[in-house]
Amino acid sequence: MTFNPNAKVDASQVEDARGRRVPGGGAAMGGGAGIVGVIVLVLYVVLGGQGANPDDLNNLLNQQVGQGQGAAPARSPLADTCKTGADANARQDCAILGYVNSVQAYWTGEFTQGGQAYTPSRTVFFSGSASTGCGAASTEVGPFYCPNDKLVWIDLGFLDELHTKFGAQGGPAAQAYVIAHEYGHHVQDLLGVLDGGTGQQGSTGQSVRTELEADCYAGVWAKHAADTGFLLPLTKAQIADALDAAQAVGDDRIQKEFQGRVNPESGTHGSSAQRQKWFNKGYKSGAPGSCDTFSGGI
Repeated sequence: MTFNPNAKVDASQVEDARGRRVPGGGAAMGGGAGIVGVIVLVLYVVLGGQGANPDDLNNLLNQQVGQGQGAAPARSPLADTCKTGADANARQDCAILGYVNSVQAYWTGEFTQGGQAYTPSRTVFFSGSASTGCGAASTEVGPFYCPNDKLVWIDLGFLDELHTKFGAQGGPAAQAYVIAHEYGHHVQDLLGVLDGGTGQQGSTGQSVRTELEADCYAGVWAKHAADTGFLLPLTKAQIADALDAAQAVGDDRIQKEFQGRVNPESGTHGSSAQRQKWFNKGYKSGAPGSCDTFSGGI
């Protein structure tokens, strides 16, 4: 994907915490995982969790913190290096910032048209480990949206693993897909979709339906990405790269690669074919209303 070199990017939407531990706070809770734990489990499996330290997953499932985004972050060091679309074309961290800007610009307009107000969410870059609103996270956990602190968390090293570990072919388009998918969860959170939990696993369970809707929302954004002013019109090859990334993180693909067998009833995100189907449906329609994965078959 190519940015409009003259676009102005907003570094305030990303907190760069690489190289330092991010304070999050949180009291351990016993018993069931609840919505926070289930969401993190869902994201853990698809975006980097295979082969990760089980202790990280246990921490994520057993911790929670207070609501809200907390105090505003200090001025991001990205503000000095990521100022324009030209910077986003030259640097990976600036590109991710640009994707965040574009995705949120789209959803701001979409919510406004529907008579609602979109509440922006920051993305936090971290390295090594971080204490989040959903518990302790490490590099192996991969990108995820945490409904407790309303933040998207990502170690940029995962973006390289999309190719080296998961076999996705298209760098920038695959990275944009990941960001748009995670912000799809933020949209679901704002709309109350996450309030009911995502505890049902299996090929047609609520977890899969929640993830496929986020994939569809990612496709909807891709349709309108150029309209936000941050990106040039997407090419057919770039859309194919995004679809390839969706295929690479399908439940069946991951299970086959890391477990040697496929068990649809343990799925949490949908098969490769389903993920491609719903991203493509969102892209072709360009309408969030086409993304209802909770009614009928998927």
